[in-house]
Amino acid sequence: MAEDKAGQAFKMPDPTLLSRNMADIASRSQRIVMEFLKRQSDARMPGFDPLNIGSAFLEMTARMMANPAKLVQAQMSFWQDYMLLWQNTARRLMGDSPDPVVAPPPGDRRFKHEDWHENEIFDFIKQSYLLSARYVQNVVKDVDGLDDKTAQKLDFYARQFVDALAPTNFLLTNPEVLRRTVETGGENLVRGLNNLLADLERGKGKLHIKMTDYEAFKVGENIATTPGAVVYQNDLIQLIQYNPTTDKVLKRPLLIMPPWINKFYILDLRPKNSFIRWAVAQGHTVFVISWVNPDEKLAEKTFADYMLEGPLAALDAIEQATGEREVNAIGYCIGGTLLACTLSYMAAKGDDRIKSATFLTTMVDFEEAGELSVFIDEEQLKAMEETMAKRGYHEGHEMAVTFNMLRANDLIWSFVVNNYLLGQEPFPFDLLYWNSDSTRMPAAMHSFYLRNMYQQNLLVQPGRIELDGVPIDLRRIKLPAYLLSTREDHIAPWKSTYRATQIYQGKMRFVLAASGHIAGVVNPPDAGKYSHWVNTDLPAEPDAWLVGATELAGSWWPDWQRWVASLSKAKVDARHPGDGKLKVIEPAPGSYVKVTTQ
Repeated sequence: MAEDKAGQAFKMPDPTLLSRNMADIASRSQRIVMEFLKRQSDARMPGFDPLNIGSAFLEMTARMMANPAKLVQAQMSFWQDYMLLWQNTARRLMGDSPDPVVAPPPGDRRFKHEDWHENEIFDFIKQSYLLSARYVQNVVKDVDGLDDKTAQKLDFYARQFVDALAPTNFLLTNPEVLRRTVETGGENLVRGLNNLLADLERGKGKLHIKMTDYEAFKVGENIATTPGAVVYQNDLIQLIQYNPTTDKVLKRPLLIMPPWINKFYILDLRPKNSFIRWAVAQGHTVFVISWVNPDEKLAEKTFADYMLEGPLAALDAIEQATGEREVNAIGYCIGGTLLACTLSYMAAKGDDRIKSATFLTTMVDFEEAGELSVFIDEEQLKAMEETMAKRGYHEGHEMAVTFNMLRANDLIWSFVVNNYLLGQEPFPFDLLYWNSDSTRMPAAMHSFYLRNMYQQNLLVQPGRIELDGVPIDLRRIKLPAYLLSTREDHIAPWKSTYRATQIYQGKMRFVLAASGHIAGVVNPPDAGKYSHWVNTDLPAEPDAWLVGATELAGSWWPDWQRWVASLSKAKVDARHPGDGKLKVIEPAPGSYVKVTTQ
């Protein structure tokens, strides 16, 4: 160990170990580069602007030049703030304590290290960045004459730009990283480079950022462990029936339709936060659809196939397994969108087997679909369809990157700092393991969903979408419905999900949970986290609903249980997998969920 001029201890690197590490890094780097170049020569290069960003920024520039006075005003305001920051920094260096010119928003964890506040230089770097970021975002937001879609795209990518340039993301401007580098003699940077190469190797030349310890979890062993069995399967689904834990169960079985964009075990991570295990304990005979992780052989599977071979096939199987024709159904995210389509289809066919529907963070009106719509325009859809035509599916990792960009500071840049700059291994976290366990999308189904719903918003227009020859009209849905949305949802904005209350015709209960798309849903009562809002009135506007809502502490799960149990209180002896006409195929969680894309 040695000391710098300030007396700070720092570690001298071991030259032999450093040489060996660098030789290994050089060899692995060369292999990754050669694989990348070979892949580029084997495939036609995509367009230079697959996200169609350039045209949006060109239009913004043209609009700004048409009104230069507004830009000049913004620049003058920026420089006035910047000069005040210089003055305040000088005052701090002389021992004064002026108020900051700008501060990070509440919840911004990038600047939590004490040096960002206590050290005058790093405080200046922080505030300088925040002023610049505010300037860029304000300039983008204040451009007149842009259509809503272009303005949304500009705002989104401007935020991606300023987030990427945060001083926390760079060695020389991150005090925590500088301190760690001194303390370890640079070993953190060598470890970080090894972590970067490992992520590139795992992604075969594409960067797959490691978010958690993948070796710490195994599906069926320490996550997705609720006892049960697969009792039915086809090309698209395995149907899991869970073992009862009560002597008596509600007569109506419960069918859960999770999204196929991710795997079902988000609802069965660990015993303490498993909605599935909790529902079983409440006396439900729980059936869950586990969607296949499709490959090129399923490229032609359509959205209608997902309905016919998904919930409709599951209803037939549940009747065989239990003898019960009537069920309660839950749809989560796109699983809820499919549930709505299925209910309309069944109503047209005179099929009333589903007696209640629960929609978890579900959109059916995509007019204001949130920031995901940034990725849905004609140019991007064509590029995606060209790629899917070659592969037969949309790659799961590409979908995961899209979702991660919605929360880039939490799901991208925090790991860049932790893994590559600090040289640390990510913390074992079941939710992030699930988030990294991505799934593919069949080409035909995915294109239909994005074009007809996200791009054209046809689902809320009666008869504009047909499934298996039946025009879909969501106004046919007249059964009791429970709608759960989350206040900070970046994927299914709650005000968009609320619009379903003005479409469905049955008796509805709308509940708004705190937190986001996952944490707001997976919120067990024992955790004592995240409140929820209730209001029995359903005015046309979501803001009016919230004004009249009452906030209640804790999870929404008990509220849902009281609601669903009140619809039919009849009970029967507990049912076990294999008791009926369907025999056990394999233990839960089944084999479909274990197929990975990495």
